[in-house]
Amino acid sequence: MMRTTIKRRLSGMVLLVAAVVALFWGHRQLVPVMRHLAYLTGWLLLAVCLFLTAYNARKKLPFLPLGNSRTWLQIHAYVGYFSLALFFAHTGWRWPSGAFEAVLASLYLAVAASGVAGLVWSRIVPRRLTARGCEALYERIPIIRRKLAEDAEALALASVATTRSTAVADFYKLHLAGFLGRPMNGWKHLAEVRSPLMRIEARIADFDRFLAPDQRKVLGELAVMVVQKDGLDYQRSLQLSLKLWLFVHIPLTYSLLILTVLHVVIVFAFSGGAGAN
Repeated sequence: MMRTTIKRRLSGMVLLVAAVVALFWGHRQLVPVMRHLAYLTGWLLLAVCLFLTAYNARKKLPFLPLGNSRTWLQIHAYVGYFSLALFFAHTGWRWPSGAFEAVLASLYLAVAASGVAGLVWSRIVPRRLTARGCEALYERIPIIRRKLAEDAEALALASVATTRSTAVADFYKLHLAGFLGRPMNGWKHLAEVRSPLMRIEARIADFDRFLAPDQRKVLGELAVMVVQKDGLDYQRSLQLSLKLWLFVHIPLTYSLLILTVLHVVIVFAFSGGAGAN
């Protein structure tokens, strides 16, 4: 499986490099002989952007026989890289002088940068989730977290009767209830910072030394729940980051398409199109 994936990616990179080389070679040959080459590269860039946008539509129609999502993602990535070369060919490697064109170019580069960042992150996140254990569906994480908090509270309250002491219940209320009751340490999980969990575990270990055996058993069960809750927070943080990325990349993409259409209208309205002198 790994060998097949590497072979497929190498083939894709070879085709991408060949396409980019062919693009720049063809562009260089046509510059002296084709007066309105920018119109051609502009239309090609618009077509490529429309194709890239079609990937989002493909994800919303999984029941259609249009190929699997992984293949579409790979094609989307390579065509996206090619669009960068096409963009620089269209602009002639010069930053636009007009305000509207500068905004359009900035928006395109923002879409490209967010796309590359999202692609890299989408390959990192699954590996990190797998390394931390079983993955829970994002929509079920709040349900699992709430059930875990309820079980922990019930266990702590029941310890008052079973151990004839409020020590564990008081410790739970003071140090664990807040942690178990809501999502915690979102940014720290993204950065793989585990110090918050380590501090809680250290506090539990310090408290454990002063307890009787029956109290230690209850505290040990609570400690397991704390680790499980931290794992849920970790999964929520990473999965949420991918969802939030889409809320950046997709609106930028559609904004780019709207401004691109407006750009085409302005060009043809004020220059007379490809037939302008």
